[in-house]
Amino acid sequence: MEKQQTVQPYNSGEGKKAEVEQMFDKIAPRYDLLNRVLSLGIDVSWRKKAIGYLNGREGMDILDVATGTADVALMMAKKLKPKKVIGIDIANQMLDFGRVKIKAQQLESLVTLETGDSENLRFEDETFDAVTVAFGVRNFENLEKGLSEMLRVLRPGGRVVILEFSKPHVFPFKQLYNAYFKYVLPFIGRLTSRDVRAYTYLFESVQVFPEGERFLHILTKTGYQDPICERLTLGICSIYSAVKASNASNN
Repeated sequence: MEKQQTVQPYNSGEGKKAEVEQMFDKIAPRYDLLNRVLSLGIDVSWRKKAIGYLNGREGMDILDVATGTADVALMMAKKLKPKKVIGIDIANQMLDFGRVKIKAQQLESLVTLETGDSENLRFEDETFDAVTVAFGVRNFENLEKGLSEMLRVLRPGGRVVILEFSKPHVFPFKQLYNAYFKYVLPFIGRLTSRDVRAYTYLFESVQVFPEGERFLHILTKTGYQDPICERLTLGICSIYSAVKASNASNN
């Protein structure tokens, strides 16, 4: 089995999950700004593209894992006509900002947020028609366990859609991208956040994440079927999607 590299925000010895929770609680007031800056404003179109993989079915029960401030959950509520969207995250400060946005958009009847761990989902088997994760899987402490839990709560025939940063491979864009991530973002972090380490962790976590074919292999190994990868904006970001077998049974 391929050993997956990992990095942690602070290397405090507390474990990745605890440190990720701490980091996102710290940067919650600036998280939406961070996304805009990080992607040069393109992240909104990436999210629209990702949830487009769920078009064509109304009345779905959807779980949004690592929901953060609920950007994807809100977008799905408005565009997909679901029955309900539940967003979970380990960082309560992020959820508080998300609840403010939900109330402002008067979507409390469709979108609910709760504290939850991707690796220990409280939901029964086969509860959801779709599971989404935007910019969250690289923060999982145990990637395969998180993916397995998401598969467990999917109904047979259900779809997972994962949006995650990846690495461009084309010269000279690759070099420009790495310089932006490694040097420009930490500088921006000093201006906009008290937690500069969050910005350097971002670069490091993207570097070690098993992107592309490697991640498709992990999805297959975990039990998903027909995994696909669509690279966006010269490879800065990728959409991964796969389904749960229609005749799947839980162990």
